[in-house]
Amino acid sequence: MDKLLIRGGQTLHGEVLISGAKNAALPELCACLLTADPVTLRNVPRLQDVVTMQKLIRNMGVQVERQGDGAVRIDAGGLNSPEAPYELVKTMRASVLALGPLLARFGEATVSLPGGCAIGSRPVDQHIKGLQAMGAQIVVEHGYMIAKLPAGQTRLRGARIATDMVTVTGTENLLMAATLAEGETILENAAQEPEIPDLAEMLIRMGAHIEGHGSSRIRIQGVDRLHGCEHQVVADRIETGTFLCAVAAAGGDVLLRHGRADHLEAVIEKLRDAGARVTAVDDGIRVQSSGRLKAQSFRTTEYPGFPTDMQAQFMALNAVSSGTAKVTETIFENRFMHVNELVRLGANIQIDGKVAVMEGVERLSGATVMATDLRASASLVIAGLVADGETLVDRIYHLDRGYDQMEAKLRGIGADIERLK
Repeated sequence: MDKLLIRGGQTLHGEVLISGAKNAALPELCACLLTADPVTLRNVPRLQDVVTMQKLIRNMGVQVERQGDGAVRIDAGGLNSPEAPYELVKTMRASVLALGPLLARFGEATVSLPGGCAIGSRPVDQHIKGLQAMGAQIVVEHGYMIAKLPAGQTRLRGARIATDMVTVTGTENLLMAATLAEGETILENAAQEPEIPDLAEMLIRMGAHIEGHGSSRIRIQGVDRLHGCEHQVVADRIETGTFLCAVAAAGGDVLLRHGRADHLEAVIEKLRDAGARVTAVDDGIRVQSSGRLKAQSFRTTEYPGFPTDMQAQFMALNAVSSGTAKVTETIFENRFMHVNELVRLGANIQIDGKVAVMEGVERLSGATVMATDLRASASLVIAGLVADGETLVDRIYHLDRGYDQMEAKLRGIGADIERLK
């Protein structure tokens, strides 16, 4: 099992090329199932979750060809098995995104209940309720969601769907399904994360009729069929935010090429309040940091609020900042599992339910730590960059699920970091 060895204390200087967003690439790979025509996705990150999703759709009979410069060509014309088995789904919750497209195009789908990071329950009941409102019959048996259309019904039917909670994958699943439904679908309480309008723009290129994407109310007019397209995956805002926190903590001056400041306003505001200089420039974001920053309190919430996927990384920054900060996690119930590992490095953090109270320390001390989930891995890497001595981060397969060559990018800007096989 690979590990990362980090020797802390180096400031960071230079340029990082931000990869395409994992959380956009995964639903967009599933969106290719909606058409029999070839689709080319560009700027697709080289991540374990992307490899898993490609393997999943290949298993259905889809042709997937990785080309140069981050392009992937998908041809679902020969799809012959609308099923996502447990063996391929168990490591990645995003596999549930195959349900809507398969059901919309073929009138049936069998998809295993998903697995993924151990950061709390992410129920799929909103996906099921929304598809049922569109006329699908869905049962859950032996760990599988088995969906089909009623006898005599050839297409899903448009409906007004108001989810009980804001759900990103739920919004994406229902959005994709609605593109081939008969009539109009209105999604109320829709998630607004930037990956959703990026998916919608891809679907529009395929011939879908969509309005309101990026707002809490999305309107879709179903069409008879979708065609192929070319689409560029949006830059990964969480990778961008992770490098922003890394430079803020370690100090330095780095340009994040392709980073989108407009997708990270809540995080950037907190970084500026902490004392970092963050500037939107042509095709990127410049971050500069020197000296010890000020700890910042924040509360995670749905976009455009502070993202739960940036909570752990900002806590690593807070750990070595001056003052006391309170961090409240409102999205996932188990997303403080990185705290014990930060404490092993010398951080001063107390947990009370959904609240972590942090008092910044002047320095952390290198140690062996264990990654527990994707974003926790990133927080431990950031902590290792500023810790005295050597930090060994174990179980970095979590990191590889969401970051494209993170250690190589960090080495390119001056970090002393290496992967141990």
